[in-house]
Amino acid sequence: MVFADLYFLYVFLPLCLICYFAARNIKAKNAVLIAFSLVFYAWGEPVWVLLLLFSSVLNWGIGLAIDRYRDTAGAKLAVGLGIAADLALLLVFKYSGFLVENFNALFGASVAVPQIRLPIGISFFTFQAISYILDCYWQTVQVQHRYHKFLLYLSLFPQLIAGPIVRYSVVEQEIDNRTTTINDLCEGALRAIVGLAKKVIIANSLYEIVDTFFGSGNIAGLSFLGTWFTVIIYSLYVYFDFSGYSDIAIGLGRMFGFHFDENFNHPFACKTIAEFWQRWHISLGSFFRDYLLYVPIFGKNRKYFNLFLVWFCTGMWHGASWNFILWGLYFGFFIFFEQKLGKKRMKKWPIWWKHIYSKLVIIIGFGIFYFEDLGQLGQFFQNIFGIGMIRGLAPFFDSLTWSAFLSNLFLIIVAVAISLPLLPKIKAFFYDNRSERVYAAGRIIALVGCIALLIISSILLVNATNNPFLYFRF
Repeated sequence: MVFADLYFLYVFLPLCLICYFAARNIKAKNAVLIAFSLVFYAWGEPVWVLLLLFSSVLNWGIGLAIDRYRDTAGAKLAVGLGIAADLALLLVFKYSGFLVENFNALFGASVAVPQIRLPIGISFFTFQAISYILDCYWQTVQVQHRYHKFLLYLSLFPQLIAGPIVRYSVVEQEIDNRTTTINDLCEGALRAIVGLAKKVIIANSLYEIVDTFFGSGNIAGLSFLGTWFTVIIYSLYVYFDFSGYSDIAIGLGRMFGFHFDENFNHPFACKTIAEFWQRWHISLGSFFRDYLLYVPIFGKNRKYFNLFLVWFCTGMWHGASWNFILWGLYFGFFIFFEQKLGKKRMKKWPIWWKHIYSKLVIIIGFGIFYFEDLGQLGQFFQNIFGIGMIRGLAPFFDSLTWSAFLSNLFLIIVAVAISLPLLPKIKAFFYDNRSERVYAAGRIIALVGCIALLIISSILLVNATNNPFLYFRF
């Protein structure tokens, strides 16, 4: 089941809310959320709910073992076995085909490539489980002795299939003690509606442009400006699609009394690549920072090796394809470059140059992210650096690009404006204003605006047969 679906919006979610608020105590409310979360996950592929349950039992048991054998070799063994088992699940279900294909290509073998369909959300709930195990071992959280409470944490449907990667420490207290005020319910609903509009109104429309130019899989004749135009649009699309999902997840979580951390903070407002990754997919970046970057390898903290490992894993996490690995290492190179250059030197750069530098790196990076076929990726580089134009294989400009730009100009302006921190400043003007009239006007505008966004999104979903979020693939 997906959030951008009329059945979810007008049947599943209202029914869940009714049952949840009809429950008399927190134990019953938790039971409602577990039941609805399992139904939500099993809706499209019922068999994979067994994998989710297996993962929950395994990691809950590992937590108990860590607690039982605290400060002994048994605890270390439990942590090692737990992480190995979790990574093995990812290896089998996500990377087995990729590994076999590369083995065949490298050694000229003909091993049958496993055709295993990727369970939705496995990367997200597996990383949550790993973070729980390590936090239990490091004693930054209490081991959860009740299985149903751990199952609620791992399976909670707002963040189950596409993040954010929620740490157990974030919801540890709220599993047993939480309340939902009218303000929580309203603010959560408004946040979820904004996220839905990001996906249905903006992201889906942006992707139609991308599909027009990149969808055929052959961009050899695409113009220099056409390639730049499309990859910029694609960068905006990925942001609105994924941040839209995160907004819905955070909003739904708040409606049920959970307060998830932010996953995006206007990343295109960054001035360096390091800052971009402090603002983009924050839950993934903080995961690798806390659990891999500073962890001693073979008994010693190896700064640059750990940095390489973080960005290799960041790329690999996104998909079983070489372009994702290259994408991760590409950003890792610029993080390394900025570290070697130093903050003092970078502060001397003019602000306009920082923005140009960071946006060029980010936009080209999204081109690497898009093209899984390395041949097409090579063609993309030829186009974007003007090599195809110089060789006379592609023009500098084409009329189709100009037509697409003009016909979608309003959409592009709105997308760029919303991607920058303009709306939070407008919101702050109304909500933080000392005048009660201004504050009330702001609340009314927000309410009316969100109702309009919900109506428009619902209309657009009437004839839509499938609206998967991009990060469902990961």
